[in-house]
Amino acid sequence: MRIIAGEARGRKLYAPGGEDTRPTADRIRESVFGILGVRVLGARVLDLFAGTGALALEALSRGADRATLVDRDFKAISCIHRNAEAVLGAQGLARAEIIRADYRRAIERMQGSFDLVFLDPPYRMEAAYGDALARLRARGLLSPGATVVLERAEARNTPLPEGFAVRDGRLYGETRVEFIGEGEQT
Repeated sequence: MRIIAGEARGRKLYAPGGEDTRPTADRIRESVFGILGVRVLGARVLDLFAGTGALALEALSRGADRATLVDRDFKAISCIHRNAEAVLGAQGLARAEIIRADYRRAIERMQGSFDLVFLDPPYRMEAAYGDALARLRARGLLSPGATVVLERAEARNTPLPEGFAVRDGRLYGETRVEFIGEGEQT
């Protein structure tokens, strides 16, 4: 895995061993960021189940202002720190806040709002998708017009809380990526 574009293009990313972390494939990341386009520039990013940190670090490389990366797994957090330092360097680390916590606890402690949210929990945590969206909205953590990028298994249907709609969706093998926004479906 590598950073695909931007100021850190080509820098290597590491993944923790084992089956607990499922990194987003380079080709999926490239497609997602092609779809997001200029929405990344200056964005405040939340990577709620960060794993390797690849999505948030790619966003920072492509011009996002700040990123908050959350994961509860110690090995994942260690890997995120390693990747952030490799991608951003010592001075750039100020643009990344790394939090080791369960997503529910992390959301309860967060301040401010986010323009771009990556929501990619382990596929077995089906209820986490809707729960995280509802919690983010209840805490006022979604900026007006925020985009949520949801990655899930194609075989699973992920119901969204009322008031959220799929704006766009793509299928990559057995992985579905959906671009979610607040409001009615267009």
